[in-house]
Amino acid sequence: MESKLKWGIIGTGNIAKAFAKGLATSKTGTLVAIGSRTPEAAERFAEAFPVPYRHGSYEALLANPEVEAVYIATPHPAHAEWAIQAAAAGKHILCEKPLALNAFEAEAIQEAARRHDVFLMEAFMYRCHPQTAKLVELIREGAIGQVRVIQATFSFNCGWNPESRLLKNTLGGGGILDVGCYCTSMARLIAGAALGRDFAEPIEVQGAGHVGETGVDEWAVATLKFPGDLVAQLATGVQLNQENVVRLFGSEGSITVPSPWFCSREAGTSTILVNRYGEGEREVVIESDGDLYGIEADTVAANLARREAPSPAMSWADTLGNMRTLDRWRAALGVVYEAEQPEAWCLPVSKRPLTVRPDAPMKYARIPGINQPVARLVMGTMAASNIVHASVLYDDYVEAGGNCFDTAYVYGGGESERLLGQWVKNRGIRDQVIILAKGAHTPFCTPEGLTAQLYESLDRLQMEFVDLYMMHRDNEEVPVEEFIDLLNEHQRAGRMRAFGVSNWTIARIEAANAYARRKGLSGIVAVSNNFSLARMVEPVWEGCLAASDPESRAWFMRTQMPLLAWSSQARGFFVHGDPANTADPSLVASWYSEDNFQRLARAKELAAQLGVLPTNVATAYVLCQPFPTFALVGPAGLAETRTTLPALAIELSAAQLRWLNLEE
Repeated sequence: MESKLKWGIIGTGNIAKAFAKGLATSKTGTLVAIGSRTPEAAERFAEAFPVPYRHGSYEALLANPEVEAVYIATPHPAHAEWAIQAAAAGKHILCEKPLALNAFEAEAIQEAARRHDVFLMEAFMYRCHPQTAKLVELIREGAIGQVRVIQATFSFNCGWNPESRLLKNTLGGGGILDVGCYCTSMARLIAGAALGRDFAEPIEVQGAGHVGETGVDEWAVATLKFPGDLVAQLATGVQLNQENVVRLFGSEGSITVPSPWFCSREAGTSTILVNRYGEGEREVVIESDGDLYGIEADTVAANLARREAPSPAMSWADTLGNMRTLDRWRAALGVVYEAEQPEAWCLPVSKRPLTVRPDAPMKYARIPGINQPVARLVMGTMAASNIVHASVLYDDYVEAGGNCFDTAYVYGGGESERLLGQWVKNRGIRDQVIILAKGAHTPFCTPEGLTAQLYESLDRLQMEFVDLYMMHRDNEEVPVEEFIDLLNEHQRAGRMRAFGVSNWTIARIEAANAYARRKGLSGIVAVSNNFSLARMVEPVWEGCLAASDPESRAWFMRTQMPLLAWSSQARGFFVHGDPANTADPSLVASWYSEDNFQRLARAKELAAQLGVLPTNVATAYVLCQPFPTFALVGPAGLAETRTTLPALAIELSAAQLRWLNLEE
């Protein structure tokens, strides 16, 4: 490097001091700024580590143009907030482990780093040390044959102080997040090396331990099972001293790493003990020419251009996998942080008010009876598993300009409605979002069933009304007049602004609206049947109807009835569709056919020409029809939302629509 990377440190605790000491030995970096919550703390830090800029707030440090990279050394719950703020400020980021409290927050951090084009790495310093690289090398060359059991321990007794960071629930305390994360990261790294990968994800996670009076795990163990029956035994704690070593047992020997986490803390040597059966133990000596934290800083500087560091350092995917494993370990013990409680999520992960980004790509259209434009990508709510997951997904969607949410009485046994309602309440944005709710699903598709489910849905949502209510199924034994009369009754009572139907035939829709016109009543204003570039071969669920056939398309074009298309992306067919991929029986049954694979081939061809993904072309096919369309999408993570949004910028001609659909 022509000049050294200029670092700022956010936080002034012990780990910040350890990093500052290591940075002073770095070949590539120099400390130029310290940021604390008070000017006094920043000045005290500067007494030990001379630094030009001493900031009494984190915001001031991020506003300093001299700072190019930041090391985030705050308590765990503040990692996400300040990593996202650092990304927005254009600073490269090294964030102390764990990257966030949970995987959903971690994903939000990564999306912010991607959006602002900055480097990001989770600070597992041992992963950057040459000892860890040597350990991976030994595994890959078969030094102990096939690895079968991994044992990793990181545990200590911090003493009893319920107000300390390590024992306080509000500060993300407990052993699993503080040092158990090292054990999981090591196990996943070794399992990956044994399987020929950078890292591996466990297929099973079981955990047990002791949760103390402050609501955090004081000591805990976990068993991880990886592909090939490779298993790992992990142990951690903040109230228990244990032997902090890593042991690996293979078909032809064993390995012991006496100092797996701190390696050689300063320049010098460290050792790995290899015992190959029948040959005795040999000592592998690793030379290191730098401080543990200085090497970590140099790893950041060496990989700025690629925005993440390669294995064995923590890549973005590695971090997400590690956080998901930690989530499963904590769940096994029932450890939930106060910051993860439903009522605590009154602000996004960034802790800044929820706003639409200036570059938001969303497009809108009108639905009769709805008093504001409706986002043409409608956010499905079935994927959200808890309030953290829901909040991260929904905040990101709103930031992209989204405002319409699709839920239903049957989704998640009611949990989808509860999570959506809590999120809307937390954000205080009921007048800014459009709620599409559905009810009267078979076998309760009756006037009585509709009313009962509507009342319960409103209760779950904590709302007095929904913007658009749709019958989720039809029951042809009930005359359309009864349904129309009832829906008008609920509309007049203010429980819904407008209503529509899902999985109804055109004949029943026409009959219902003809009756409404004769009686001077409100009619069906929108339909939600399946519509996709891929033809639905078999119904995804019993009672499902598609509108992709020529006759239905002609009717929608003639009537200009808004169509809210579910399975608009054919449930992943344009991502995973492959005759050789039969792992998902539902995908195969509903979408695998010769004509659909021809459509997939054309979508891939056009996507290559446009520089987008095939699924973007498939979504654009829905949105570019000559009648009002909205695509219902159900992303499970932020990456899925991000890779869907480019469809909004694609304009397909009538000729391209016909070509994609094999009509010419």
